Amino acid sequence: MIEVRNVSKSFGGKKALDSINLTLPQGQIVGLFGENGAGKSTLMKCILGFLRFSGEITLDGEPISSRNIARLSFATNEHSFFPNLTAQAHMEFYQLHFPKFNEKRFRGLMEFFELPANKALRHFSTGQKNQFEVILSLCQGADYILMDEPFAGSDVFNREDFYKVLLGILEPTETVLLATHLLEEVEHFIGRAILIRRGRIVGDISMLELEESGRKLIDYVKETYHYQADRVSKALNELTGEQ
Repeated sequence: MIEVRNVSKSFGGKKALDSINLTLPQGQIVGLFGENGAGKSTLMKCILGFLRFSGEITLDGEPISSRNIARLSFATNEHSFFPNLTAQAHMEFYQLHFPKFNEKRFRGLMEFFELPANKALRHFSTGQKNQFEVILSLCQGADYILMDEPFAGSDVFNREDFYKVLLGILEPTETVLLATHLLEEVEHFIGRAILIRRGRIVGDISMLELEESGRKLIDYVKETYHYQADRVSKALNELTGEQ
């Protein structure tokens, strides 16, 4: 279990995270939702140890360090692969550094998404690069797979296919934390939704609870964020001078 306790992070005196408390047990698919700048990426980077922070983050009671960081993987649309290496070379590199690397899963996903194994990553399209980034994160052998907007640039059909494949290949002990704006696409794929706003957790609910209450994820988000349905019409009235 990943436990985040009273984690705060500031940039230039402005708080990006404000006393975050969160637990992520193994075996969950969790959606992390929030506006741009809400703190989603910052939270993930703190969990991974990419950023310094105040508070505590542990994995099964131990600080996350070089001893256990291989249990976490990361997929980001900023891309973390080596652009001059081929997909095949990446697989060989990962096998050297991650003993639990799943070659069977890697080859199966490469075939499913029809990605070339012997082509340098710099020649991949944006969508292909995103797919490959996700493939690496899923095949590393990690227990916790963090994904930060991994589908930017991917078409809706590839995204839909990916959700279905992911549900079929994940082991019961694997956890996915997925930061995305695509609420309606993922609501039938995730089991839990966490909402973050201005660096604070403002909502945490299971999809079963939402289903039992007869609400959709978008309704819960609007309710939690106190969304004003008439904000567009008010803005247009002000801009056009209408009363």
